[in-house]
Amino acid sequence: MATSTPVRHAWRALTGLLAITALLFGINALGVYVFGQSSWTPALALDLQGGTQIVLEAQTEDGADPSAEQMQQAVTIIRQRVDASGVGEAEVTTQAGNQIVVQIPGQADEETRNRIEASAQLQLRAVLYAGAPANTFVGEDGNATPYPTPDPTLQATPTTAPTDGSDTAWITPALQAEFLAYDCADPANDPANAPADEPLITCDADGTVKYILGPVELDGSSIDDATFGIQQNNGLWAVNLSFDSEGTETFGQISQRLYGAQAPLNQFAFVLDGYVLSAPSMNGVILDGKPSITGSFTQETAKVLADQLKYGALPLSFTVESSNSISATLGSQQLQIGLIAGLIGLLLVAIYSLIVYRALGFIIIASLAVMAVLTYVTLCILAWRMGFRLSLAGVAGLIVTIGFTADSFIVYFERIRDELRDGKSITAAVEDGWGRAKRTIYISKSINILAAVVLYILADSTVKGFAFTLGLTTAIDVLIFILFTHPVLQLLARTRFFGSGHPLSGLDPTALGAVYRGRAQFREPVLATGAAGRRSAKSRGEAARRQTIAERKQAELAAADSAKPGTNVKEGDD
Repeated sequence: MATSTPVRHAWRALTGLLAITALLFGINALGVYVFGQSSWTPALALDLQGGTQIVLEAQTEDGADPSAEQMQQAVTIIRQRVDASGVGEAEVTTQAGNQIVVQIPGQADEETRNRIEASAQLQLRAVLYAGAPANTFVGEDGNATPYPTPDPTLQATPTTAPTDGSDTAWITPALQAEFLAYDCADPANDPANAPADEPLITCDADGTVKYILGPVELDGSSIDDATFGIQQNNGLWAVNLSFDSEGTETFGQISQRLYGAQAPLNQFAFVLDGYVLSAPSMNGVILDGKPSITGSFTQETAKVLADQLKYGALPLSFTVESSNSISATLGSQQLQIGLIAGLIGLLLVAIYSLIVYRALGFIIIASLAVMAVLTYVTLCILAWRMGFRLSLAGVAGLIVTIGFTADSFIVYFERIRDELRDGKSITAAVEDGWGRAKRTIYISKSINILAAVVLYILADSTVKGFAFTLGLTTAIDVLIFILFTHPVLQLLARTRFFGSGHPLSGLDPTALGAVYRGRAQFREPVLATGAAGRRSAKSRGEAARRQTIAERKQAELAAADSAKPGTNVKEGDD
């Protein structure tokens, strides 16, 4: 029963590897055929695919040049917005002191463009009036007639001073006429730079509702965090906000004012770039600074709103200077060169393995093939779920891992050969060799992963792709060793070809110099002629080369003692 235990272990490991592979392919198939968001090819980064370049020009309220600190803060927030949209390997840099250049791999969709270009500060305003977006009325002729431009003589200042942001005294005759004539679809109506201390006429992002909003009472800098999730009491998606201490106090006062008011005066609008992201009603007094926004959200719309609220507080306002497509900085030619280099590396490893390890080399080749399949499908899944894109630096990380993987095979196989030289059977050598080799492999792989993590955290964005693929493939390498390489060798060691130590198996004890019983205690080799004699001589040479200095000296002393003349004494003689 003891001899069958490694076999059962091997089959369980291979079954587990098969299950993991099927699971990964199933996850990616789900993304391809059900959600339509994944692909069977890894996504490429900006340097290999080209993409979209958006140049934003910063503007301050007083017209002065923005400071370096303001620009850096803006770069950080815009990069967070890009990352939140699921785009990987994007580049966000500054130029000319007042411009931010955003480069995105591939063609940016409308949602991503809107997130990047929505660069004004997030504002929170009370709703004074909400209505249909129509700006026409039915005239006496029965046809739709646009409302006229407001008469300049209409009263534009409130009759009485408004007491708060929800006071309807803000709605003057001039403001009401402007509201009626306001066209949500007219690009000339740009509410982004409206004064913060005055009412605002605007629409929601879809242009389906038109609003009159009160002055700004809070801005996005008061929001510490915004998340999304499912509420346990009703199972609906919600956006959860968290205000800082000052925002908590102000929002608590606003909630006391709005709660219980008639619609739409009980609503509070979140405004980005002058357009209303959401205008929820106040359903309670919130004094802890942690309100939740509910409604007809889906997972995607809740995530988008949470990202907009979380990353909407920019220290500057921006205008889009240009937006165009850019070609790949390195292109497909460099990608082909990188892939060719990787194939050459694989070919050299395969040739070396077959020359040195004979049939064992096919185990190395099979292990690398399984590792390539798992790495490939993992990159496809990461492109879908994390927005990871493969850059040329990432390709370099994959190529470097081939060498690290080959080192692990050498450590393992040489440990097995050492056990064979000690006179152990092949099955015992496989088990004992694994027991010793895995400690060395785990330590070396841990160092590789640690180096990759440190490099990913501290290095420039252009190097992060290298660090990420290096760490990923190193982890997969360890998985392959545990679930494929060792189990396969456990099974093969019990076949006639490998178990008998065939000269082509790479586990021939005679060819490895296993001609001694123990340390410095050699068996007398059997003299032979022809090919057998040459193999015997080679074995003796291999055994001699494998001796330590102490073993060699002890062997020389033993040989010298046996050469000295002496008297044969029989047992029992006096």
